[in-house]
Amino acid sequence: MNRRPLTLVIAAVVVSLEGLVALGLGGYAAVETVTGRPGNLTTAIAESAFGVLIGAGLLWVAWGGLFRMEKWGRSPGVLTQIFLLPVAFTLIQSGLPQLGIPLILAAAAALVSLLAPPTTRALYGDEQPTAK
Repeated sequence: MNRRPLTLVIAAVVVSLEGLVALGLGGYAAVETVTGRPGNLTTAIAESAFGVLIGAGLLWVAWGGLFRMEKWGRSPGVLTQIFLLPVAFTLIQSGLPQLGIPLILAAAAALVSLLAPPTTRALYGDEQPTAK
């Protein structure tokens, strides 16, 4: 199948937006580390590096995997959404529903589109498991 289904495009867009946010937050933390006075320099550098690496990784999954219709892109995409749900619920419980609710909506949209039948057909075709 050459055409990308809408569900796969939605998944790639949502995962790439998540990647851009993580990359931006990592970059912001790096700038704040350099220009400010972090309480713990090692922790600040680690947080910055983690944000940048996660952001870059999600962009790679979105465009190198999902948008190019590579099978391997779905697993890290789904796993990311599963990890984001507890983070979102924690944000809501911490009094930050303005951050948690959009995160839940984004993760749910990505999960639904990643697991939708058109996405499965586009990535895996009509492969039938072999019985042993």
